[in-house]
Amino acid sequence: EPPAWAPGPAQAAALLEEAADLLVLHRDFAAAVERCEAGCDSLGPGPGPGHERCLFLTSFAEVKCSLCVVGIQALAEMNRWREVLSWVLQYYHAPEHLPPKVLELCILLYSKVREPQVMLEVGSSWLRDPANRSLPEYGSLLELYLLHVLLPLGRFEGAEELVRGCDVFDSEQQLAFLGTICESRCQWTQQEETRSAAEEQQDPGTETVLGALSQKLLTMLTLLRRALRSMSNHFYLLPYKKMLLATFLLYLVVVRLDPASPTSLPFIYKLVQLFRQAWAAVLSPIHRPPIRD
Repeated sequence: EPPAWAPGPAQAAALLEEAADLLVLHRDFAAAVERCEAGCDSLGPGPGPGHERCLFLTSFAEVKCSLCVVGIQALAEMNRWREVLSWVLQYYHAPEHLPPKVLELCILLYSKVREPQVMLEVGSSWLRDPANRSLPEYGSLLELYLLHVLLPLGRFEGAEELVRGCDVFDSEQQLAFLGTICESRCQWTQQEETRSAAEEQQDPGTETVLGALSQKLLTMLTLLRRALRSMSNHFYLLPYKKMLLATFLLYLVVVRLDPASPTSLPFIYKLVQLFRQAWAAVLSPIHRPPIRD
């Protein structure tokens, strides 16, 4: 007969089953996360990975790991991937204590959302911990960390150091990984050169556009200056004094003089002639000489 379940692991296993149903069947991701949190809280600190296994289901550590796996998937479905790492670490407290499956999911998740730098220190701490080197998943996790974290971030020296210092790989595997690192470095260098060349080509283009705009602006200013000069020359030729005199006399006629008075008729007649001469001078072409008295 299998050993009896303690209240904590039994409750956690039941919550795990509920969380899995909510995630897969009902797609109620928020409720699934709540069940996972309740299950992890019911386990407490608990025993480590060496706890005795149960014949039916899983051990204490595997129940906790499965709860975290379901919780990670539910958080990712709700687009709350930024919370995943902190959510997991609240139950394992240190990166090197993460189960291999949880670490694998975190690396793949943050690589998919193009945030591999989040796992840079976490993965390094886990891989450098002596207790994890004896795990059967160590080699696959090192490869995953290499391909999805170090190389996308351009950490080639760190990748080479990690591969050379790894004693779980034989010489052939080390050479293969070093070749992958070298190839990735070459691709990175080519991309940087292409990007620099594109930026250098963009600068002359920008200068050309700015030069064309400056030339157009200069042309417009030149035309505007010529137009203003022509207008000023035209205004200089106008008989301003006669215009002012005619305006003043017209003011006298309208405001001060009495048109019905016989003494004012000769004056009004001369004033009309003067006003006509001034008006003809204003409307004449520029080259026409001004009217002389």
